[in-house]
Amino acid sequence: MRTELNVPSDLKFLAIVESWLLGCLEVELGDSVDWPRQSNRLRLALVEAYSNVVRHAHRDQPNLPVSIRLELKSRDIALEVWDHGKGYDLATYLPPNPEEKQEGGYGWLIMNRLMDRVEYRLQIDGRNCLKLEANLPDKNA
Repeated sequence: MRTELNVPSDLKFLAIVESWLLGCLEVELGDSVDWPRQSNRLRLALVEAYSNVVRHAHRDQPNLPVSIRLELKSRDIALEVWDHGKGYDLATYLPPNPEEKQEGGYGWLIMNRLMDRVEYRLQIDGRNCLKLEANLPDKNA
């Protein structure tokens, strides 16, 4: 299954983005997944990715669309979040140090902890792509 959602760069659409993702997955996978556990994981990763685009890549440009693509193969999901920003150079990323009470930088850490694989590609046809991949274990596993 493949599907795509295009939404404005505005946090008021966050609930729609979350509902779209979980609704699509629940329709396809039904009761075979432990939804209370998996939905929290997926929601948090998607919220972090989408809000970063809104707050950083598309800062103050709500007219720029955010494209979110979902692909499901068996129990493997791939979620791509596409933006039109300048992009972020991961070579400059410094993981947060809790002792320094750093304000930002937690998003990348959170997404990498929640998902099985995280990949960020800069400037593909004028856009950037954050790809989040995960395997959804069987409810009885």
